Amino acid sequence: MVLHCQKSFYSVLIIIGVLTVTFCLLYILPGDPARMMLGQRADVASVEAVREELGLNKPIYIQYLRFMGNAFQGDLGRSYSSNRQVVQTIIEKLPATALLSFSALLISSIIGVLIGIISATKKYTFIDNASMIFALFGISIPSFAFGLIMALVFGHLLKWFPISGYISDGWEYLILPMLTLAFRPLEITARITRSSMLDVMNMDYVRTAKAKGLSTRSVVFKHTLRNALNPVVTTISASLAATLGGVFFIEYIFNWPGIGLLAVDAIFKLDFPMIQGTVLFSAIVFVIINFFVDIIYAMLDPKGEA
Repeated sequence: MVLHCQKSFYSVLIIIGVLTVTFCLLYILPGDPARMMLGQRADVASVEAVREELGLNKPIYIQYLRFMGNAFQGDLGRSYSSNRQVVQTIIEKLPATALLSFSALLISSIIGVLIGIISATKKYTFIDNASMIFALFGISIPSFAFGLIMALVFGHLLKWFPISGYISDGWEYLILPMLTLAFRPLEITARITRSSMLDVMNMDYVRTAKAKGLSTRSVVFKHTLRNALNPVVTTISASLAATLGGVFFIEYIFNWPGIGLLAVDAIFKLDFPMIQGTVLFSAIVFVIINFFVDIIYAMLDPKGEA
């Protein structure tokens, strides 16, 4: 209980730190927010009026306290480009990002665990070596580079799947971005599953089960996999945070209308409130996921909490 309270306290500190960094973006990035809202041809009086409305002419510490107070009340201001509430826009884009992220995580978890099991049971064979080379390739190549390859090969050259669009036009639009996003966590899950399985297979109780004449299927799934799931489950949980982080590039490549595409567009337009909102949203998601990963790990491994 004490450990969970400490983690909650640290999580709040991290969120405060992220809020501070996102506030500093307003002064680090070039350009005048008021002039960007009105356009470069706006007169000085209009620009000063907008600066007054936004509070940009006040001392920096007052702006900071105002920003923090509004943020903790769920108010991140209005987008400079669309003049819509940032929080409302992010909420509208959330279902698309959630669909892509969770479908990719589901695919990567199922296939990754299966590849890991097969590699462990076929240790040092051609299948095992090929699987691990494939996994090494998946870990090494960046997600955005793999996405471009997928779009070029399967979308442009072979024309098997559409390159851009949303599932409102058909489920085939989900295939390429989902597989691209699932590729890296799939390989990580496969390697962790294989390693954990091999560790458990060397245990005495597994040798005893084999000596009793139990079937290979029973030994693998009932005695080995069940006891090897601890690091696998925590890896899959942590992969969700990594998946949400990588979704920004994938959404932009495949024009998927989620929070990632929203963030990239905001950067191109120097839309500071939207940039701050998407960065803050990503940070909060990371903190929440990591918090629950720690709880899951403590439940699976009670000795770790002691």
